[in-house]
Order: sequence, then structure tokens, then C-alpha cells
Amino acid sequence: MNTEIVQGKWKEIRGSIQANWNKLTDDDLEEIDGRLNELEGRLQNRYGWPRQQARESVSSFLRSVKL
Repeated sequence: MNTEIVQGKWKEIRGSIQANWNKLTDDDLEEIDGRLNELEGRLQNRYGWPRQQARESVSSFLRSVKL
């Protein structure tokens, strides 16, 4: 996934991201600011997932919103 596309549409998809991963706070989303590696790291932290699971979850989400 092209990180530039995600960063460009970050404000549009923030609500969907928070609805999908409700343990992420507004502050988390503000700090992540479209950086996929940061999103994966926050998911690992909040949900206790290994890196691969977080990466797969992000990829699946991005496919679902067709980015």
C-alpha cells in the first residue's frame, strides 16, 4: 500500500479506522497521521498483537476501504 495515498486520505478514513479499532484514541490517530508503520505499532500496543497480525489487519482494512 502506498503510504502517500493513506496520508493524503487520512482525515477521510480516520472515523473508519477508529470504528474498526475502537481501542485507538483520538490522540493515537493524531500522532499516527497516516503513517502505516505507526498504525501497526499502535495496534500491537493496544491489542497485544504480533507485528504480522497488525500488518495483516491494516492491509485487510485498507482493501475494504479500497485504498
